Amino acid sequence: MKVIRIAQVIAATGLSKATIYRYMSKGIFPRPIKLGEHSVGWIEEEVIAWIESRVQARDELYGTV
Repeated sequence: MKVIRIAQVIAATGLSKATIYRYMSKGIFPRPIKLGEHSVGWIEEEVIAWIESRVQARDELYGTV
């Protein structure tokens, strides 16, 4: 299991930090885990699964490419 930080989440998703936190507050993006008093990280597999779910939603809507 690998923990990634916000910069890596932004790079992987193409989303802004504000959008990531907005999606988290709406319950549509994985929540981070607390690493220390002032730091958090995301489980890489959860972020990948979220990206894959977006691809699946696209394919269901538009059909596969």
